[in-house]
Amino acid sequence: MENKIKILANVLVIDDEKNLASLIARTLELEGFKVFQTNTAKEGLKVLMLEEIHVVLSDVKLPDINGVELVKLIKEKKPYVEVISLTAYGTIADGVLAIKNGGFDYITKGDDNHKIIPLTYKAAEKAQLQLRVFNLEARISGKYSFDNILGRSKAILDAVEIAKKVAPTDTTVLLLGETGTGKEVFAEAIHYDSPRHLQPFVAVNCSSFPPDLLESELFGYKAGSFTGAVKDKKGLFEEANNGTIFLDEIGEMSLELQAKLLRVLESRSFIKIGDTQTTKVNIRILAATNRDLQQEAEEGRFRLDLFYRLSVFTINLPSLNDRKADIELLAKHYLKQFSAKVNMRIERMSDEFIYMLTQHTWKGNVRELKNVIERVVILAENGVISSDLLPVEFKTAHVEKDALDLESIEKQHIYKVLNHTHGNKTEAARLLAIGLTTLYRKLDQYKIV
Repeated sequence: MENKIKILANVLVIDDEKNLASLIARTLELEGFKVFQTNTAKEGLKVLMLEEIHVVLSDVKLPDINGVELVKLIKEKKPYVEVISLTAYGTIADGVLAIKNGGFDYITKGDDNHKIIPLTYKAAEKAQLQLRVFNLEARISGKYSFDNILGRSKAILDAVEIAKKVAPTDTTVLLLGETGTGKEVFAEAIHYDSPRHLQPFVAVNCSSFPPDLLESELFGYKAGSFTGAVKDKKGLFEEANNGTIFLDEIGEMSLELQAKLLRVLESRSFIKIGDTQTTKVNIRILAATNRDLQQEAEEGRFRLDLFYRLSVFTINLPSLNDRKADIELLAKHYLKQFSAKVNMRIERMSDEFIYMLTQHTWKGNVRELKNVIERVVILAENGVISSDLLPVEFKTAHVEKDALDLESIEKQHIYKVLNHTHGNKTEAARLLAIGLTTLYRKLDQYKIV
């Protein structure tokens, strides 16, 4: 048949009239559908959760659950599934009510039997499209979820816990931290863990645009408002309508533009360049900076009233130097990521390599670590990441420190022995020929986690 769906769809028929249910099931099977059949709503809901059902054909008069209520239950469990209600002549009103509850359509038994096949095709096509969208949204949400923020240190776990609490709200959030600490990663996780997660997430780096260009990018303009403005342009605030806008490096924004942003925060409205009408938006604003905005405000470089509006809820992201216990975990994650990207099998990182990572001062934080791992993966040849692949500044700093500081030699030796014993401190103390109490004191002294 020309209108036959390309991908086999699964249909669930629920009707306590067994002969009628079997007839409908057989008719649909001849069309190529895979059909499941139950005689009660509760049995049908079990099948729904066990199988990938696309369309449900259900009687509105069932012995256990009313068919109208069943539509609502199905949509709550699997919103992409389409439901066609089967009504008797006297229950047409129930069919209409089922549609209001999210049903696809209804069929009157006996009178509309000829509609079952074409209506099931249409419902199946819509359900399969909705399922693809649903799966895509699930992958996107998973990609940007809090679960993908790596780390076991208290500093990062505390930041994640705070972010999770504010995510479901519409509260403005100010993310503070050094460059490369993952402020945009946190902003994405907050958005995708919020009720706005199906709406746009728009990120803009305020330091990437000159002040006059940033204003037109954020707020848009009307045709003819300046030379080159040949047609109306929507700004990023409009693009983010109903969703979230993330203003990174907000400390770089000019004072004039800050005044306009303050109005958006207060009234959720603004005036485009060259326009006389107010544009209203429904957005959540997240912002980030590596500057001390309060100090900037006290010195006249940032509006104090804007600072107070932005800092309703602040989250301080720790630097990588404050969470060195996470360095090995992060390094292994990026090693796996980049080795897969270049189709290279890398078995391990040497103890010396890991040790030198933990001793490095990470001015660029996680972003710098990521770049370093990508570099060593490209240079690796024998399946092992060794310290000689590190950039020269790692080696120079390491040699200078070891030459001038005897404690660093002891620290390195303890670290190697702990790696050898897989963290077993009793065995490490035995190999080092020191007491366990002495080992714990040195671990605390050298901040070895």
